[in-house]
Amino acid sequence: MKIMLLCSAFNGLSQRFWIRLRALGHDVAVHLASDATPIDVAARSIDPELIICPFLKDRVPEAVWRRYRTIIIHPGPTGDRGPSSLDWAIAEGHPKWGVTALQAVEEMDAGPIWATRTFGLATEPVRKGSLYNGAVADAAVDMIDEIATKARDPHFVPVPLDYRRSDVWGRLRPTMKQANRAFSWEQTTDEILRRIRAADGAPGVRTILGGRNVSVFDAHRGPDERLRPGTIIGARHGSVLVTTGDGSLWVGQAKPVPTETERSIKLPAAALLRDRLVDVPTTLGDPAVPVHGRRDDVTYERRGDVGVVSFDFYNGAMSTPQCRRLTAALRRATEQDTKVLLLRGGETFSNGIHLNVIEAADNPVAEAWANINAIDDLCRTIITCTDQLVVSSIGANAGAGGVMLALGADRVYLRQSVVLNPHYATMGLYGSEYWTYSLPRRVGPANAEVLTQDCLPVGAAHAARIGLVDDVLDGDRDEFEDEVLSRTLDLAGSSVLGALIRAKRRQRERDEDRKPLEAYRVEELGQMSRDMFDNRSGFAQARRRFVFKQRPMSTPPHLVAA
Repeated sequence: MKIMLLCSAFNGLSQRFWIRLRALGHDVAVHLASDATPIDVAARSIDPELIICPFLKDRVPEAVWRRYRTIIIHPGPTGDRGPSSLDWAIAEGHPKWGVTALQAVEEMDAGPIWATRTFGLATEPVRKGSLYNGAVADAAVDMIDEIATKARDPHFVPVPLDYRRSDVWGRLRPTMKQANRAFSWEQTTDEILRRIRAADGAPGVRTILGGRNVSVFDAHRGPDERLRPGTIIGARHGSVLVTTGDGSLWVGQAKPVPTETERSIKLPAAALLRDRLVDVPTTLGDPAVPVHGRRDDVTYERRGDVGVVSFDFYNGAMSTPQCRRLTAALRRATEQDTKVLLLRGGETFSNGIHLNVIEAADNPVAEAWANINAIDDLCRTIITCTDQLVVSSIGANAGAGGVMLALGADRVYLRQSVVLNPHYATMGLYGSEYWTYSLPRRVGPANAEVLTQDCLPVGAAHAARIGLVDDVLDGDRDEFEDEVLSRTLDLAGSSVLGALIRAKRRQRERDEDRKPLEAYRVEELGQMSRDMFDNRSGFAQARRRFVFKQRPMSTPPHLVAA
């Protein structure tokens, strides 16, 4: 079928739909709702047999949904309606939730049902972004085959929405306002945590922190404290520790409340509030995250002959200090007497340099240069580790330099549902992270050029087929990580491990003789200097559009014609 994806943004879920539909043999065109070309004009130009809206904030014009069957993917159970579905689900502590595919009609989210899926929610509140990119996205993608099959069936008739049915348990919910999200630091840690996580990603919850009006994000439980609620009593690695009515919370990210004339940038909370933290100690315990068992955003754990370095940076952005801390952790790990080093990412594996921190810097160009050099140092540490085998575990989406970082390892495992974007050009960058060394040696020069120039998302099956990764594993995130660890432990105990390490060392020596690793870096940074200092490809403008969430005025040609 010819299918049009109508999206507000070509985000992770939209990309997964694009990948799956193309894998099923469909002809897929993308149109962004913010495009200067009106939706009805674009639809007539494409003339699709079906329109699917995986992520759409805009109303579908009547001229479109009357002419073309248009399916809305709504992040709520059957009967749920409104733009704040996930916010309410988390804030109200629902034990289960769902995703529904419904046909567009005049009344928003009230059309007949094509498919639905449900899933359980943990008692511990999850971040909204994590829920959307995890259980919601998985359930939505699980409906694709069913939707396509029904669309091909001339006898299929979707089920009208009927609130009298026992399986219709959702309801119309209003847009969640800041008044609904508001909290007092005198409230319990549980209450505040749930409210912040229900607004994580966007729009955050407004509060006063360090005397500033800010929106807060990325909250995690802290130690039991009994001081005046709302007091910042510690700072560590970008997070600040704030007392609550019965304990404390680590707040990882904050954003000044914007004024009518000034936009604001979400930043690590300690960086944003640095002038308010002069007398605040920075040696307190690490931010605790009981749900995931993570005590810090960079950790090292020894499991037999395997050293596990785990990192989890908010939204996968890696600032200069974060890159340096992860590099230091890796260097310490390579000095241990372990045989295999396992590199494990977080809720987003990595998206490379931290564009928000760069944009907010007094000198953005200088900060961008420092950031790219810091991540290059990190990648070099991985590539030049010749006393151990290095394994990358990509359990969540990765993009740009984050993909190249993983490719420096000897073996790369990828979770089935992950989407990779191994390119830089859309951000106006040539790219570094030794990609001109790591990428061609895995996929060959021709595929490397296609991946970096076409700027299209790569699904797991395609990544394995071209050799971008070594294997693709099924399962949820925990199952995936357990399987990767099991394989890594087996590798560490293998009788051929010594031969593999010796072969790796010899190959690195041959590669170095052919062309020193430093030469790749010098060449890449020569290109990046023109991008960053001369802005030859619009990096400054692309960075600002990304940081300030400006919607594009046109659909990128590579998506229209893909």
